[in-house]
Amino acid sequence: MTDGRQTVLDSIARALRREGPDEATRNALERRLSDPKRNLIPARGQLAPEARVALFVEMAREAAATLVRLPSTTAVPAAVADYLRHENLPPQIRIAPTPELQNLPWREWPMLEVSSGASEGHDPVSLTPAFAGIAETGTLMLTSGRSSPTTLHFLPAAHIIVLRAETIVGALENAWTLLRSSTGDGTMPRTVNFITGPSRSADIEQILQLGAHGPRRLHILLIDAGQTS
Repeated sequence: MTDGRQTVLDSIARALRREGPDEATRNALERRLSDPKRNLIPARGQLAPEARVALFVEMAREAAATLVRLPSTTAVPAAVADYLRHENLPPQIRIAPTPELQNLPWREWPMLEVSSGASEGHDPVSLTPAFAGIAETGTLMLTSGRSSPTTLHFLPAAHIIVLRAETIVGALENAWTLLRSSTGDGTMPRTVNFITGPSRSADIEQILQLGAHGPRRLHILLIDAGQTS
């Protein structure tokens, strides 16, 4: 922690007349973090796997995202090429530096210019994996990390997301449970982003504008359950 940050926090603590949590408070917080209490799950989120996938597809499209279902991840490069051609986008894509995407058969599509790594704001299209999908709202849960730079989620004008059907959960609470169980040791990602459809805003004169705070297009490549290659 920087000296300036610590100075600010110390000033806030003094103003609140707090010297820091005592041992009892600290222990209570540790218990709460190690065994978080779940909120109620609405009936809408308590669905069988196939019904969850169907609801996610319906809600994602209602939120103005486009979506195609693929039999396996090896079909991703062809689906990306089709999408770029259909949307009249340049054949350039910046992908997340994860083996899940880098090891796909991109060489079969030599017309595609594929690069990987964080975006600096000049990439027209990005491709990233989703950690999970939330059926009740058609929302995507994305986590940050070395293999999933957050800049790829927001800077390009179009965002393509690979989502595995078996990671679609019913409700938001289920998504947090899945994330906690995946980390195991309790270490959470620095950033967790929830994306529902393309970026939009109607703050100015109640006129809807796409791309207000992020990509104007959101395209989901849904990999059918159990198919990863």
